Amino acid sequence: MARASVPDAPQFGEPVPIEASPQTLAFLARRRSAAALTLTAPAPSDEDLAVLLRLATRVPDHGKLAPWRFVILRDEAKRRFTEALERIARPRPDGAKLIAKLSKIKAPPLTVAVISRATAGDIPEWEQRLSAGAVCMTLVIAAGAMGFGANWITDWYAYDPEANALLGLAEGERVAGFVHLGAAAEAPLERVRPDVATLAADWRGEE
Repeated sequence: MARASVPDAPQFGEPVPIEASPQTLAFLARRRSAAALTLTAPAPSDEDLAVLLRLATRVPDHGKLAPWRFVILRDEAKRRFTEALERIARPRPDGAKLIAKLSKIKAPPLTVAVISRATAGDIPEWEQRLSAGAVCMTLVIAAGAMGFGANWITDWYAYDPEANALLGLAEGERVAGFVHLGAAAEAPLERVRPDVATLAADWRGEE
């Protein structure tokens, strides 16, 4: 059973009013990713996951291309996937280091690989890739709002050709991120945040 009441998706063409949501602002003001190594059971249920993926796809998508898909890693299949990654890494000069990095994907009970796929045509590839990134972030936010810990990472196996083949990526597909989900065994600590005042400036045109 889902941990929170989530409204059904609106019907096509139905008005969707823009309304203030103080609760959302309060949540975002304190949003923090949980360390992957602290994520443990219980994972989101099948029902929870279906809701999370539905919410994650409510992102900007120029051309309505849905330039992303999901690969779910859990239970025995996830164990076999990480063992295969170990076999890929072991013979390499830095194999021990690569294998050590797998701890972040092994610990969480559920991982969603968000796969970016670009379609040739009028919509720039860059915009399609950005849409996949928006899916990753929205999934992280939705999981946190549902009470789960979440962490979005990539690491070497997101870029490695052998690992990509293992995951079943087709030509032109890329891993936008592995989103790890579970219960946070400990509360994450706040980290240093950027000084936004140094990053924003009004454009004043040519002098």
